[in-house]
Amino acid sequence: MSAKISTIAFDADDTLWENEQFFRITQERFCELLADYTHADHLAERLLAAERRNLGGYGFGIKGFVLSMIETAIEVTDERVPAKVIKELIEAGQDMLSHPIHLLEGVEETVRALAADHEIIMVTKGDLLDQERKLAQSGLGDLFDAVEIVSAKTPPVYADIFDRHGVTPERAVMVGNSMKSDVLPPIEVGAWGIYIPHSITWTIEHAEAPEGHPRYKHLEALADLPAFVGSISR
Repeated sequence: MSAKISTIAFDADDTLWENEQFFRITQERFCELLADYTHADHLAERLLAAERRNLGGYGFGIKGFVLSMIETAIEVTDERVPAKVIKELIEAGQDMLSHPIHLLEGVEETVRALAADHEIIMVTKGDLLDQERKLAQSGLGDLFDAVEIVSAKTPPVYADIFDRHGVTPERAVMVGNSMKSDVLPPIEVGAWGIYIPHSITWTIEHAEAPEGHPRYKHLEALADLPAFVGSISR
């Protein structure tokens, strides 16, 4: 049996609440606005390239996404993009930043059940103000012992979080929908990586599953988590 699990860390976007679907809706509008200049598939490729290129400077989140859309619009129109289009892209980003929170099914019940006997931490990337807003609106804030809003989810970042919270990685679980950010790095430092798929996941967050690794688990729903945590603790 494994060491008793004391700490459970949760990703936020598309693990606790809906997120990526709003990026997709905005991207569809982006393609409509620039339909006279290039095909939607080509535009999507250019936007993704811009997002990859800009992650180091803008980080993750809506603001970086909007800036990447504007940059891409300027590029594909040879700097002739109408000011009206730029205005609509900015407004779309503002709408995203004020969109109501939609918790995923079973989230509150699951987090509440686990919080009774475990330290609960939220570990999320993204814009500080936006993530704080979403947590406040989610109604889950009181269930978390700590909130970590980070610029990247790498093995050293997870190691630092576990160390600061006084937990050895073998007693920690990280749960999320991103194989690249929520599963592989925690496993690398000795924690459990629990993958719970979401219907839409950003391409940049895709990675191969570590099939066969003793500290990897694929669960179909968050509601399955309490039983699994119980099964791996002695």
